[in-house]
Amino acid sequence: MKKLQYMFMALAAMFLATPLFAQSTGGSSINLVPIGAGIGMAIAAGLCGLGQGKATASATEALARNPGARAGIQLLLVLGLAFIESLTLFTLVIIFAKVN
Repeated sequence: MKKLQYMFMALAAMFLATPLFAQSTGGSSINLVPIGAGIGMAIAAGLCGLGQGKATASATEALARNPGARAGIQLLLVLGLAFIESLTLFTLVIIFAKVN
């Protein structure tokens, strides 16, 4: 619980420091869009991987309980995995459109 509290305190400090980046220093500005896009893609890919793992585990468990329903379970598994993977690809397309 303490580690979670420290993590939220660090996130709050980072969010409160954002006006620092809004100030003009007279020099060249830092482009943070590619960094944010990379973090967004990492989050999307990681969560889609977790979703695919959970879907595969559930399908395997369903096949172990009812081997006679293999065709239906396999069809829905492949369809679900395709939809989950498309979320990552949509994120990649949006990132390519946003980052110059």
